[in-house]
Amino acid sequence: MKIAMVGTGYVGLVTGTCFAESGNDVTCVDIDQKKVDMLLGGEVPIYEPGLTELVKRNAQAGRLHFTTQLSEAVADSQCAFIAVGTPQGDDGSANMGAFWKVVDSLAPILPDDCIVVVKSTVPVGTNRAVSERLRELTGRVCDVVSNPEFLKEGCAIDDFTKPDRVVVGVERPEPAEVLKELYKPFLRTEKPFLSMGLESAEMTKYVANCMLATKISFINEMANVCDGVGADINDVRRGIGHDARIGFSFLFPGVGYGGSCFPKDVRALAAVAAAHKVESQMLDSVDKVNQAQKTVLFSKLQRYFEGDFSGRTIAIWGLAFKPRTDDIREAPALVLIDQLLAEGATVRVHDPVAMDNVKQIYGDKITYWEDQYAALEGADALAINTEWNEFRNPKFDLMSKNLTQPIIFDGRNLYDPAKMRDHGFHYEGIGLR
Repeated sequence: MKIAMVGTGYVGLVTGTCFAESGNDVTCVDIDQKKVDMLLGGEVPIYEPGLTELVKRNAQAGRLHFTTQLSEAVADSQCAFIAVGTPQGDDGSANMGAFWKVVDSLAPILPDDCIVVVKSTVPVGTNRAVSERLRELTGRVCDVVSNPEFLKEGCAIDDFTKPDRVVVGVERPEPAEVLKELYKPFLRTEKPFLSMGLESAEMTKYVANCMLATKISFINEMANVCDGVGADINDVRRGIGHDARIGFSFLFPGVGYGGSCFPKDVRALAAVAAAHKVESQMLDSVDKVNQAQKTVLFSKLQRYFEGDFSGRTIAIWGLAFKPRTDDIREAPALVLIDQLLAEGATVRVHDPVAMDNVKQIYGDKITYWEDQYAALEGADALAINTEWNEFRNPKFDLMSKNLTQPIIFDGRNLYDPAKMRDHGFHYEGIGLR
């Protein structure tokens, strides 16, 4: 199948590459010439494990192409995917400017039988509006399909090639059959292909992310309560996780969620609800709890040092909002850095892949260390923000030696408190007894 993929961001590049890997002819188009030149040269502008190898292999095989020319990408295509960003606007709603520019640009060049597939996360009602817009601009009825993505940064290729389900929203069954054939190689283990209405598919994307965000905010709030009453959140988590109605997924307490999806989608769905005069108390609370949770590590540090950070140096391990990505959008570590700098502390940071992105924000206000142990030298405490695997079994003796005093504030509960006590550390996690 010949496919056009408009947008080479995280979703578009992963989706286009995986479709090419299954034998399709895919042309990815982007208005950013620098990004296209990078891709043509075999470089990938985002960090995603395994993606660079897939891009190179499929480009060399002649199945994956990159261009800035939309007409070149769309010509003779059976499906034109829209995968451009819909970032958060000032009022919390999705900024749809780039999206509608793509729709308007597609109209005069769209082949008669080409299906427009909306992969971008868009407000409910957008796909129907796209259909109406294309009808007005082309003078004919164009098939528009909602096909929300459910990719997790850090394991997006596995998520795409081994999906829990594929969701499409359609107005008639024929385009759904085309998409079902396209996704067939990834559904061989009897995972469902779910066809539904346009609005239902749009809602499915938002509701899925909001549900997961809710679980994170809930367990984080419970961890804070455990801190107050002397309970251990890990015991509590095990106690509730074995209940089949609850499960263990997304029940790991920490310093809040970040990234490009959960924060934006929670606020965007709240904005959609408000636009339809529906009060979204749950969504507003989830966002409020998460924003507060990002300050928990600073509060623990502030309490330990009795509010005096003058002359103090704090080391931070982990800058990305989660492991296996360099994405720092809405990352809790940035909140901690801002708070420490505001109090006059010196900040030393280490992250396996995200330091260049952080450097673009802070420049020489903080120092960056490629070696995680070197980052601890002369620091009065270590704050852990991201659960990278290389942090899980560190050299505790070297850590204790490099720190001026053995103090760790762990925002991801990586270590056992009893063992840390045996190593001679003052150790505080989130909700740990």
